Formats: sequence, structure tokens, C-alpha cells
Amino acid sequence: MTTIANLLVQLKNAQAVGAENIAVPFSNLKLEIARILKDKGFIVEVEKKMRKARQAEIPYLQLKLKYTDGAGAINGIKLISKSSRRVYGGKLKLYPVKSGFGIAVVSTSKGLMTGQEARKAGVGGEILFEIW
Repeated sequence: MTTIANLLVQLKNAQAVGAENIAVPFSNLKLEIARILKDKGFIVEVEKKMRKARQAEIPYLQLKLKYTDGAGAINGIKLISKSSRRVYGGKLKLYPVKSGFGIAVVSTSKGLMTGQEARKAGVGGEILFEIW
């Protein structure tokens, strides 16, 4: 869970200072989260890259942030599930975020998806975070 929190904090901080790109350590979970954020228009591009470190190559993700007229696409992020408190929601408990202007990312038995997609698929799961 802390890896998700680190990714979200890096996104929020990078956008606050107007950074174009960020690099985060690679994991499949972060890749799926980045793909969802790209599909929903919060970031522009997701790329898996390798960098040399001593004797090995280490994978990382490079994310290109989205700006519109100098304003970032991400207005706020709220971490729902934490390592100390997991929050689960059934399909009927997945409500729209900020009157439909945001999304909730849910970890379901069918993989990561937005709250709206999970509700349509008829599955619930762990609500990871909300972004708007």
C-alpha cells in the first residue's frame, strides 16, 4: 500500500511544481494504475524504461503529466485504503467521485478498474484511492 501512496504523492508534488515528467520504481500494480490514469485523462503518457545500475538493469516507469492552460489535470487525490485500515466496497457502495468529475480506483477479483467500471461489471473490492 505504501508504494501506491508514494506514487500518488509524487504525482501530486510534481504537478504542484509544474514538472513535465516523473520517474517511479516499476511494479505491475503501478503500471496498471498509470494505465487507468492515462485512459481517464489524468496523465499523458506511460512508459516502462530500464536504467543501468552497477551490474544490473533496473526497470522504472516514466510518467508524463498533463497540463491544460498551465493548470494540472489532477486537482486532488485521496488515499482511501491504507496499510492500517483497508476499505472494501460492494458494487452498490461504489459512488461517483466529485459528482462524476473524478474516479475511484478499485482492486477487484477481475483486476484493477475504476469504480464505475466495477459497478457495471457487478463486482466490488478494495477501494484504493480517489482522484479528481
